[in-house]
Amino acid sequence: MAITSANQLELLQTAEAVAREKMIDPGLVIEAMEESLARAAKSRYGSEMDIRVSIDRKTGRATFTRVRTVVTDEELENYQAEMTVDQAKQYMVDPKVGDTFVEEVPPVEMGRIAAQSAKQVILQKVREAERDRQYEEFKDRAGTIINGQVKREEYGNVIVDVGAGEAILRRNEKIGRESYRPNDRIRCYIKDVRREPRGPQIFLSRTAPEFMAELFKMEVPEIYDGIIEIKAVARDPGSRAKIAVISYDNSIDPVGACVGMRGSRVQAVVNELQGEKIDIIPWNEDQPTFLVNALQPAEVTKVVLDEEAERIEVVVPEEQLSLAIGRRGQNVRLASQLTGLDIDIMTEAEESARRQAEFETRTKLFMDTLDLDEFFAQLLVSEGFTDLEEVAYVELDELMVIDGIDEGTAEELQARARDYLDAQARQALENARELGVEDSLVEFDGLTPQMLEALGKDGIKTLEDFATCADWELAGGWTSVNGERVKDDGILEPFDISLEEAQHLVMTARVLLGWVNPEDMNPEDPEEDAAEDTDAATDDEAEARA
Repeated sequence: MAITSANQLELLQTAEAVAREKMIDPGLVIEAMEESLARAAKSRYGSEMDIRVSIDRKTGRATFTRVRTVVTDEELENYQAEMTVDQAKQYMVDPKVGDTFVEEVPPVEMGRIAAQSAKQVILQKVREAERDRQYEEFKDRAGTIINGQVKREEYGNVIVDVGAGEAILRRNEKIGRESYRPNDRIRCYIKDVRREPRGPQIFLSRTAPEFMAELFKMEVPEIYDGIIEIKAVARDPGSRAKIAVISYDNSIDPVGACVGMRGSRVQAVVNELQGEKIDIIPWNEDQPTFLVNALQPAEVTKVVLDEEAERIEVVVPEEQLSLAIGRRGQNVRLASQLTGLDIDIMTEAEESARRQAEFETRTKLFMDTLDLDEFFAQLLVSEGFTDLEEVAYVELDELMVIDGIDEGTAEELQARARDYLDAQARQALENARELGVEDSLVEFDGLTPQMLEALGKDGIKTLEDFATCADWELAGGWTSVNGERVKDDGILEPFDISLEEAQHLVMTARVLLGWVNPEDMNPEDPEEDAAEDTDAATDDEAEARA
């Protein structure tokens, strides 16, 4: 068909109809038509020509033009779309490089193939515009709840109609063994919205902890208003969950507000989550106190927190052990997720046995190294002394408070402890030298003979070797690999060296070697820089292992 014979106003009407149907800008449809007509014209006049089409937005008239750009003689490659300055003088007055010469060309006759091609271009452009609109509509809705209608189920994944497009609820994001039939209403959490080659993908979830938090926000006005805040959520989807809340108004009980009158508010959430049991827990800044709350309904006797390792030991009565652990470890697992700590649960009898074993080990240490009888060694352990360094370098007054120890006895104890430590240091230094540790590392300030021996056993024998170490290689630490915390054993970890101390030693060695200019280091906030370097090293190691 010839474009000139078409009803030009019908072109605009078609564009508006398509735009209304797909809910996109009519201008985008017209631009697609212009591109499709231009492509058809190129097939008629030649693909190397720069043919452009402009459709008048009022009359619908299509204007075909050929554009040629003025270039230098050296840049001239396409004779159909480019011309030199001399050639341009035939058409233009005082042409310059970069100018364009536009001339109108006759409309083309569109055969069947050209018309089909033009149709495909229009459909493709409309599809792209529809995808862009859908992405723009949903990209800011990630993290919210949406209601939709089930369209179909594919290999366990549920395709949901969300009004302006389709979303997917994957099999692993469904609660338990949920099943849906077409046209069922469904409420989900928008977990992610991504732009992909096949169009925007909207990923839904019903198992995400945030889904529960958003449901409580809908049911509890105090949460929506910010009077009560949800600090943490842990879920075993479809079975049990724990949610920690805090109130910023002393007159409002956060747990009571979330439960509601006769449990109406929490029951609404439970019903949406297929009967999932929910423990609502008051949040506390003090981690041990918060953990005691999180392990409810079990009673806790004692809590020991190791902040550096992010681990916590919990002691419970024997009859409370199964309740604290929960069925298949569910209770302690949810408490661990809620607090972000690794939790070790033991009974009072187990803790007593462990403490007794530690007491006996330390007693034997003092008996063997200080040549003491059992009673005297037990006195030291009972007063809280755990190693020889404490005995050797503590103030005399702290030893003299022990019954039966006078000034002379205290001095003798310290002399024996120091003699033993000196002998150990000499032996460790000899061992280090036998391992090949060089003087450059031996003379480096900050490393004990025992540390030198440990470094030598690990193949670190020179100051250059030491300077290439990462801080976590020396001090150890924890790394997340595939969602699990993995322990990194440090070479100097047995000597209780911290990550900051390890980094200081490494950076000092690099400065001594001239690898680092002290003036280039940021004096304003060295701790922040240290943390960044540490995080980067840890991330690199995690990626390498993964």
